[in-house]
Order: sequence, then C-alpha cells, then structure tokens
Amino acid sequence: MSDKRILLIVEDDPALQKQMRWAFDAFETVVASDRESAIAQLRRHEPAVVTMDLGLPPAPDDVSEGFRLLGEMLALAPDTKVVVLTGQHDRENAVRAVGMGAYDFFAKPFEPELLTLTLERAFRLHDLQNENQRLQAARGSALDGLITRDATMLKVCRTVEKVAAAAVTVALLGESGTGKEVLARAVHALSPRAAGRFVAINCAAIPENLLESELFGYEKGAFTGAVKQTPGKIETAHKGTLFLDEIGDLPMALQAKLLRFLQERVIERIGGREEIPVDVRVVCATHRDLKARIGEGLFREDLYYRLAEIVIDIPPLRAREGDASLLAHAFVQRFARDNGRGSMQFSDDALDAIAAHRWPGNVRELENCLKRAVIMADGNRITADDLGLEAGEADLSYLNLRQVRDEAERQAVVRVLARTNNNIARAAEILGISRPSLYDLMNRFGLKKES
Repeated sequence: MSDKRILLIVEDDPALQKQMRWAFDAFETVVASDRESAIAQLRRHEPAVVTMDLGLPPAPDDVSEGFRLLGEMLALAPDTKVVVLTGQHDRENAVRAVGMGAYDFFAKPFEPELLTLTLERAFRLHDLQNENQRLQAARGSALDGLITRDATMLKVCRTVEKVAAAAVTVALLGESGTGKEVLARAVHALSPRAAGRFVAINCAAIPENLLESELFGYEKGAFTGAVKQTPGKIETAHKGTLFLDEIGDLPMALQAKLLRFLQERVIERIGGREEIPVDVRVVCATHRDLKARIGEGLFREDLYYRLAEIVIDIPPLRAREGDASLLAHAFVQRFARDNGRGSMQFSDDALDAIAAHRWPGNVRELENCLKRAVIMADGNRITADDLGLEAGEADLSYLNLRQVRDEAERQAVVRVLARTNNNIARAAEILGISRPSLYDLMNRFGLKKES
C-alpha cells in the first residue's frame, strides 16, 4: 500500500485530469468527473485534501452543481480541505466558496508548483488538526475540559490531582467564569468516589426559603405542598461528592446547620426527627472573599475552616498568559463543528483583540463571545468586528535584566504557541528560530510538548 497521502481531484475534463495527476505525483491521486462520483470517492477514500472545479456536469458552464458538491463535501467531511479552481476573472464565486468553508481557491490556468505548495500547506493543517483531536481523545483525564499552558493554572491542575484522592474538603476560590465547576468535577472524577454521584447546588441561585429544603430534604406534611418524603441534595450525594457553588452567599441560618452536618455527618430532614448518616465528600466554590465576609459578620469563621481544609485559588483568564488565544482556537473548532460552519480561522486583528481584552467574565465570557462570532461571521474567517472587541495595551512588569529576558522569552513562546494553535513549525518561523531551538525553550520553561 502506498504511503502517499490521498488527493481527490474533481475535474470533468479528461485531459486536465491527466495533467493534474501527472503534476501532483507526490500524492496518491484519485479522480472524479461529476458530483455523484466525487461524493462516492470522498466516502471511499476520505481524502484530507480535495481540488475541485465549480463547473461540473450536467451544466459545466453553471456553478450551481459545483456549489452543491462543495456544500455536501463540507457537511460529510468538515475537516477536509477543499481547494476550489475557478476561472481567471471569477473572483466572486471564489470568495463565495471560501465563505462556505473552502480552504483556498486558485484561478485557471494554474502554476502546478504554486498549487502544490497550497496543497502541502492544506495537508499540514489537516494533520495538525487531527493530531490535536487525537491528543485530546488520548489524554483521557478528568481535566480534559480545562485547556491551559499557563504555569499557575498548570500548578492548579497538579494540586487538584493531588488532593482528589485525599478525604478532605476543598474550597475553590476564583472569579466567576474561571472554571471552578470543571475543577470540582475533576476532584470527584479523580477520587475514590468517582463511581458515586456528583451533586451540585448553587447557593446563590435558590431563594433562602427554599434552600434549606433543597439541601436537607423534607418529610411528607412538613409544610404546605410537601405531599411526599423528599431527600435533599446532601442525602442524594451519599457515597459521592456534593458541590456547593457560591458558598459565600449561604444565609447565616443555614451556615449553622451545614456546620453541624460537617461535624457530625448526619442530617435531619425538615419536619423529621430521625438523624440520617450521610457519607459525602464536600467541595465548595465562591467568587467572594470569604475572609472579608467573616470580618463583616456575614460568614462563620468555624464553617470556613471546616470547608477550607484545602484552598485552591484559581487565577482569572487575564492572568493566564496565552490561554485566551489557546481557548479561542478550541472554542471556534467546537462551535464551527456544532453549527456546520466547516473550518473557521481567525484574522490577525481578531487574535490581537483576544490577547488584549481583559475578559472580566473570564472563560465563560470568552466562550459566549466565540459562539456568537461563529454564528454571525459572514465567511470562514473571524475578525475583531465579529468578536465585538477592541485592541488594548498590555501591562509591563519590570524585573532584573535576566528575569526580564527570561520572562519575555517565555511569554513570547507561550503567546506564539497559543496563536498558532500549537503548530511548532509555524511558531518557530514566527519567532525566527529553528524547531530544535523552540523545543529547547519549551523544555527550559516547562511547557508541555503537544505531540
């Protein structure tokens, strides 16, 4: 079997078919002359790259059949890179094709050497995307939902892995949208309780008069509307993990009852007299400063020390060097796939805007911004206007000369890797160094090789 990569050529002119097969002998070429045979070849060979003429039978002078084929190919194989061949003055259809999701276009007659370079670039991009997907699938970790290259955030991940197996309560502190629930679920999944339930409750989202019954449950007839015995969230999480989100907003009256549960590990349902033992691991989270609330008399100090046996501080997105761009690439790939938009990319001004924005809503804000941009973008290229962002200036930190140099090199490597979506060859080219030099810098700064 040939080791050459497969290139599908969709062309109805037999002479041009032959010429293209000869010109692109570096690839394993398969050909199709109409829409039906092209779809059949696509299903059979699953080529990474396709070249296609828009003028196809039964009406070669009309592009409708070509656009129909393009749409079907992108729907069947959204990761396939399609290079459209158009007439010399047919720029309008070329732009339309790229807007639909085609990788690139070339005008006929084309220079084989130039088109070969475009095809090789398309194959490299396809390989990179496949490798990223393979790495994400092979990682198989409970922390897969958290994408980062930031040193502080990587330390947080290592801390989560260490404490997950220990029988301690964990407090996750950080701004809204930083990924506290993702980390809480990781603590559960990596713990001996992984086979049990993960039960979450948002203490700020439920009215105070209902929160007690949600947490502790109630007996039949305990109050108007209590038509049957109902266990609470704590009881439901028996043998599993209870996640108390926004614990800083828990009313004082319930803080005393929660403290008793944490001390005695028993609960009483509302309207009940029986003590029910519950074996549950508690993980809590809040965006509030709990020590400040203790000083204000809004949070019990004894409850704080029960909940905060291990405290994990999660940095905001603006403090994670390069993570905004790295996450943006991942979100765009996911949302483009979910919305049938094919392959979408960022313009340079979009990447600049993402890196410069402060992201006060953190990862949640970035996710919503990218989802909106994927839906609203006119073509397959997302601009700063699509994001609704403006570029800003980054702050500079002044250290001693060696620290400044090391930090500048580290930040440059992290930012370029994030910007190029971990494409080592492209990152080395932008940085003006060789790939071995880039690998040396990555090892020096403790950056994981994504390969």
